[in-house]
Amino acid sequence: MEADVTVIGSGPAGLTAALHAEKSGAKNVLLLEREEELGGILKQCIHNGFGLEQFKKDYTGPEYAERLIGETEKTNVRCFLNTMVTGVAPDRTITAVNPEKGVFQIESKSVVLAMGCRERARGSINIPGTRPAGVYTAGVAQRFVNIDGYLPGKEVVILGSGDIGLIMARRLTLEGAQVKGVYEIMDYPGGLKRNIVQCLNDFNIPLYLSRTVTEIRGKERVEGVVVSRVDDTMQPIGGSEEFISCDTLLLSVGLIPENELSIGAGVELSPTTKGPITTETMETSVPGIFCCGNVSTVFDLVDYVAQTGISAGGNAARFSAGAPEKDKRTVEVIPGENVRMLFPQRYCFEDNLILFIRSAEPFERAVRIDISPLGLRIKRPYARPNEMIRVKVPKEKLKDVTGPIEVNIRES
Repeated sequence: MEADVTVIGSGPAGLTAALHAEKSGAKNVLLLEREEELGGILKQCIHNGFGLEQFKKDYTGPEYAERLIGETEKTNVRCFLNTMVTGVAPDRTITAVNPEKGVFQIESKSVVLAMGCRERARGSINIPGTRPAGVYTAGVAQRFVNIDGYLPGKEVVILGSGDIGLIMARRLTLEGAQVKGVYEIMDYPGGLKRNIVQCLNDFNIPLYLSRTVTEIRGKERVEGVVVSRVDDTMQPIGGSEEFISCDTLLLSVGLIPENELSIGAGVELSPTTKGPITTETMETSVPGIFCCGNVSTVFDLVDYVAQTGISAGGNAARFSAGAPEKDKRTVEVIPGENVRMLFPQRYCFEDNLILFIRSAEPFERAVRIDISPLGLRIKRPYARPNEMIRVKVPKEKLKDVTGPIEVNIRES
């Protein structure tokens, strides 16, 4: 089988990439999805807040997915469901398997990786204690409640204040469960401010900072957890232990890009984001392989995800058409003072540079984003690690750059 552009994954990034690949001139676009329906994680995100920027509408996750799927159905994009991709080679040969075709290969002129991200589980954070039933990641609990119709527990403790955990605190409360608290090891929240207000404060759910679960107790089922304060090095403080009775522990302790296919394709990964290193065109270190959405870096908002999908799809179509390289220069985009995460990591002089930035620590006061050697100074009222800052640098301002582009966050 042959294709101009093959998109792997049909969440918001993949659907948007497939749509814009065809809009940009690709004639033979394939969309591969391992589940039985398109939409990815959107299907279980029944809260609103989707599509505000892209469509100027306030959709729920399923409504947003329906909008994208409806637009896809009007195109010639061919969708393969129940199709698991087992490998992507550097020459863009894709190996996949599904019930109809068995194992098959696709020779694609360009590839867009849009597999999303996965949750960090208990094993990655090494919580001591027994191994009873009742310990779930927040995303698994979200699927149980919103898709399968199961309530995972009645007395719940949530470890970590990521956005999925905050949203599930509200969801479980609405379903009649008692959420005893959200415990965060850092001294600042991990989720968006709006989710803290709407999901915790509005429901009187307490948020405890600088605390973590140091033991899980229970034999067949969780009976409770031990929570301890942590010091400045995030180590438990002896004597601060407190037992919290509960039957369920939800983990909302971070997301990691799905990078197995990226590694197999020989794509260079960022040690910071754990996703592919890319340019502003969303092209990875392997020519013709692009990425978008949370497989690149974990974004806060679906509109940011969609923006990368638009870029990846359009540029993948351009590559598949054999468009000549306009400028082969590439410079590094590097994090400077008070910058924890920066995306993309390279600039190749083909488009505007849209920067996504996370600060290394919270600044609840005015800051400026300094971009050198351009001399750009962009003011922001605050900077928080849990809220991405997006900055657009026009292509015209970058044409004379010859060395690395450094981004700093400084007090204004």
